[in-house]
Amino acid sequence: MPFARLAAATTPTAHLGLGLAAIGRPGYITLGREADLPATRSVEALRDRTLELLDAAYALGVRYVDVARSYGRSEEFLADWLRARPDARDVVVGSKWGYTYTADWRTDADAHEVKDHSVAAYERQRAETAEVLGDRLDLYQIHSVTPESPALADKELHARLAALAADGVTVGLSVSGPEQAAAIRAALAVTVDGEPLFRTVQATYNALETSAGPALAEAHDAGLTVLVKEAMANGRLAGERAPAALRAVAEDTGLGCDAVALALVLRQPWAGVVLSGAATSVQLVSNLHATAVDLDDAHLERLAALAEEPTAYWRTRAGLPWH
Repeated sequence: MPFARLAAATTPTAHLGLGLAAIGRPGYITLGREADLPATRSVEALRDRTLELLDAAYALGVRYVDVARSYGRSEEFLADWLRARPDARDVVVGSKWGYTYTADWRTDADAHEVKDHSVAAYERQRAETAEVLGDRLDLYQIHSVTPESPALADKELHARLAALAADGVTVGLSVSGPEQAAAIRAALAVTVDGEPLFRTVQATYNALETSAGPALAEAHDAGLTVLVKEAMANGRLAGERAPAALRAVAEDTGLGCDAVALALVLRQPWAGVVLSGAATSVQLVSNLHATAVDLDDAHLERLAALAEEPTAYWRTRAGLPWH
């Protein structure tokens, strides 16, 4: 598995990844993003920002990069960087299919992405990803699976994904919504010819949304690599927007709220890769200080009290504006 390369890495930041959701397209739901990106969000401006962040991340020891078909031109930007950095063969690349980007590089689009987990969508998007990333794709995930997703029961799709795995690409899924745990457990039961299909799972887990924790522990025990997205709760755990308890813990540790929020996730024994969604190099450096955060029992008790009821958390997330 490609993630064995991360397990063998010696840098403390190797288990922190860089997600390009916030910089691969002009609009996204991260709070404060309007101040993070250039005023002119042209393709070239965001390409330059992405290349800058990838250079910084690699220099700081980050070895996993997360993109998706629906993240605007994220695959294209990453491919540009990989071509310019032939020395970076130790980078593990993950992408996702199942959403189509529909905003046409606008921030005011009625719909920014459209979900489709059909076999036809897989075949189309797999070809698109192959054209852009070629043999650099290590992991291909179904994007945002929920318990009712047809991808969990579609035997034809499972066979196509098993064929992809036989060609050397790891197959995984990301989950979302208040029933993440149910989707994870359903995915663990999916087999092809008696063998588990999914080898990774990516889920939202943070100080405010901890409900998937037990299911992620089960996935880890079953041998899956667990990737964590939205550890910063789309900016709700950053800076002045962070809850008072988180700000107090950050003050105690002498590091930022972002570093503390990421450190809380990193300390989970099942967490394989925790994603940073940094949009600036300053944010990235601050995020990577998570490896230096020392949380004691009193800190953990204060942070545990921040957890919200899952339905309320996801309702709030659904209401975040596209900046």
